[in-house]
Amino acid sequence: MTRDTRGALGRVGIWTFAFEGQPARRVREAAAEIEELGYGAIWYGEAFGRDTVGQGWLLLSATRRIVIASGIANIAFRDPIAMATAERTLGEAFPGRYLLGLGGHRVDDTIHHHDGYPMPARGRAVTTMRGYLDAMDAVPAHSPVPDPTPRRVLAALGPKMLRLAGERTWGAHPYFVSVEHTARAREIMGPDAFLGVEQAVVLDTDRARARELATAHVAGYVSSAPHQEANVRRLGFGDDDIIGGPSRRLVDAITAYGDIDAVRERVQHHLDAGADHVCLQVLTADPAAMPMPQWRELAPALLPRG
Repeated sequence: MTRDTRGALGRVGIWTFAFEGQPARRVREAAAEIEELGYGAIWYGEAFGRDTVGQGWLLLSATRRIVIASGIANIAFRDPIAMATAERTLGEAFPGRYLLGLGGHRVDDTIHHHDGYPMPARGRAVTTMRGYLDAMDAVPAHSPVPDPTPRRVLAALGPKMLRLAGERTWGAHPYFVSVEHTARAREIMGPDAFLGVEQAVVLDTDRARARELATAHVAGYVSSAPHQEANVRRLGFGDDDIIGGPSRRLVDAITAYGDIDAVRERVQHHLDAGADHVCLQVLTADPAAMPMPQWRELAPALLPRG
């Protein structure tokens, strides 16, 4: 994957968790339509649905040109040997179209439990990620080597992880961030690193209803994801913005809600702040449903014509 990938991604893509609960047939149909709508990339999350490698293969095989990006592949879920060989396989089978986003962290084989699932214990994030990248790079190639080499990005939020992303990978994929964070990330990584940011959006002309959904989204992360709480505190938000539910100031910084113009304006603000690419996570009242109507509505307003 050459530097042309930056252009292939375009300025706007789609980010979604919605594929995880859908049958493969519907995922293939949706991916093909997203490609036809003109989006440059499909970013997909990984929780406890499909494995990121299987999901990537499903999306790549259903499309012809669009970039398919993991956002992110959790390094706590698989050995670096497995991740490196999967990256090579997808990169060789679909040249220039697979972008590996890596996140999560671990340091040893100690097991703890999360919602009943055994998971490796967490340690210092930057040290762990650096070691994971070292281990991936050390895996010998016993299968065809992809040409071009697939790109990697890191789910970077803090300054140290952002610097690591700029030094060791193509760049960063920050999630749950404000425009101010985008500007800080660009300053930390410099002008050459790729910066593809996730932006949560609610399309609803009833702004009060849209704000309610956006607030629930923000509340879910700041109440259950310590790294996300730490990041918004780095951005200057305090107890008044977090404890007891997110403040409107915090909700407005993290989400874009309302009509198409509100989304278009937020995308442009990220691009002006230094983002190369903005991937939109459409929030709806049913998080398990694919927001195909909203993806269709956004496309003509945000994507280049012709």
